[in-house]
Amino acid sequence: MEKKLFGAVLVICIGWFQAEAMTAGFIKSPLSQMKLIEDNAELDCEVIGNPIPEVQWWFIEGEEPDEIITQLFDGAREDRVHINATYIDHATSSLILTNLTFNDTGVYECRASNDPDRNDLRTPPKVKWIRSQANVIVFERATIMTSPEVNNATSATLSCNLTNPSSPIKGHYWVKNGKKIEESYSTNTDSYAEHFIEKADYHHSGIYTCVFLTEPQANATIEVKALPHIKASKSSENANEKDKAVLSCGSQGYPSPTDWSWFKLPDAGERTPIFNGTDDKYEIKSTPNKTTLYVKDLDINEDMGFYQCQGTSEVGTGTDDIQLRVRSQLAALWPFLGIVAEVIILITIIFVYEKRRKPDEINDDDDSGSAPLKSNSATNHKDKNVRQRNSN
Repeated sequence: MEKKLFGAVLVICIGWFQAEAMTAGFIKSPLSQMKLIEDNAELDCEVIGNPIPEVQWWFIEGEEPDEIITQLFDGAREDRVHINATYIDHATSSLILTNLTFNDTGVYECRASNDPDRNDLRTPPKVKWIRSQANVIVFERATIMTSPEVNNATSATLSCNLTNPSSPIKGHYWVKNGKKIEESYSTNTDSYAEHFIEKADYHHSGIYTCVFLTEPQANATIEVKALPHIKASKSSENANEKDKAVLSCGSQGYPSPTDWSWFKLPDAGERTPIFNGTDDKYEIKSTPNKTTLYVKDLDINEDMGFYQCQGTSEVGTGTDDIQLRVRSQLAALWPFLGIVAEVIILITIIFVYEKRRKPDEINDDDDSGSAPLKSNSATNHKDKNVRQRNSN
């Protein structure tokens, strides 16, 4: 009887444990989003359960009873749908929609289940699929009139005019090269924004973006272009004969140079262009913002002098000069020889001085031992008198 009771309790406990183990639940649900046309949207879903649940994505278009439900797969909608999923400790899945269109507006549903019969069309699953939904609404991109495109100007006033906001404007601010300009933030609800550039040089050149605080945010970009500011890393460079010299220049400002050149500047006459790989002596390596010239097997007569780096962009050209000093191979020997010469001269002076020095005069202390000390003589007489008195 006790064995039967124990078996029944065990069966109940196992059944309860299995029911608990099969339960699936969301720990992260997708969030609704409002996006602009041609933007990207990402929906995330995370589910726990034992065994680990399977996650599916579905798209619901229209309203009941005419709604259309379609399962989404990786590569759907002309490869604009991408699904990334992992099943390690729990199930995680991300639905990424790229280059959004108006047809992407609708309800996206994350479904999860770990029932063994979840995909068997003949046997209904004991545990239903759990669902979590999110809305994606795609708006037409707002029209923003921008002016002007600044090209090598002294000063400029950038302006943006938002003509068809998707929601009320709560303010605006400006961004330069991806970094927010804090002092440009404004709570003004007007559809017009402007930003003044006092000096449109290479310091202030770049890509400026006006951002209107709508839902979703609307923005537009304006390019501020300036001449490239070319600057050598060092005004002069020193190297030893037969060694290799490294000369480099960098560029500041927008846009970056599209072409770099190096020249050898003579004392008089026209500069001589340097080409990469000439006689295996020169090597040039360049990136949009930096160029480096390697001069190999230096010759003190031919390679010493001034070099010029030149960067050219669509706006214009900038240059800077570098002086190359080439030292002789014996240059490091001269300081050592100078020290040796100083030591030799010092030793010679000491030697001559010692030779010409007069002999020291004989000190009086040498004969002091032959004469009695007065103090000792007086003492002896005194002692003698004392002895004589005692004898009487």
